[in-house]
Amino acid sequence: MASALVERFFETLITGDRPAARAVVEEAEQTLGRPDAIVSELFWPTYEMIQKLFRSDQLTVLNHNLATRLLRWLVDQNSARLVMGPRLNRTIFCMCGPAEGEELGAQMAVDLLESAGFTVSFAGGGVANDEVLARVQDEKPDVLLMFSSAASDLPSIRQLIDTIREIGACADVQVAVGGGVFNRAEGLAEEIGADVWAGSPLEMAETLIERPNVRATSTQRTVGRSKRAKTKAA
Repeated sequence: MASALVERFFETLITGDRPAARAVVEEAEQTLGRPDAIVSELFWPTYEMIQKLFRSDQLTVLNHNLATRLLRWLVDQNSARLVMGPRLNRTIFCMCGPAEGEELGAQMAVDLLESAGFTVSFAGGGVANDEVLARVQDEKPDVLLMFSSAASDLPSIRQLIDTIREIGACADVQVAVGGGVFNRAEGLAEEIGADVWAGSPLEMAETLIERPNVRATSTQRTVGRSKRAKTKAA
């Protein structure tokens, strides 16, 4: 039933049919109940379908834009209904890649994390690494969350993680990554030096709650890897 609902929802989104899309969400509210379940069982799988088809050129720019903008409207409405859990006294600074779709995916994660009890700041996409680094040094969040669905974002994410480790900026910060690009390549999150990763917003909330002390080992991190390789080769 859930997959059929996702298929119907997808069709309403790519055509920009706002009344039909809203009707599907209202149906989901009756069957799924909680707003967080609507994110996990309806919004997120539909979002992943949209992004996958767009990456493979099976969805036009027009259909993609209609879908993501309509979905954002519905996500905003649903987020207002989320029940805020007890505060966890843990802070998250979140950023994402520059694309509209990436920001939408990150927003769903941020909504669920705030509902789970985290205090979250969300900068969106297109923020320069030096600005992110300054924010991390000044505010010292418990978690730096970077969200991406595009492989083109990875060099910048990797560089930022390496810089944070190299200069010891906010040494206790837990670096988390999420988004479709990490789902498509097993071990990628570990390779770029992230402490934890998750494949969906709900998994991210559960991971950050259950594994607050997990940190990447020195062998996982990319810091100094190229230097060591050159030294060994010499």
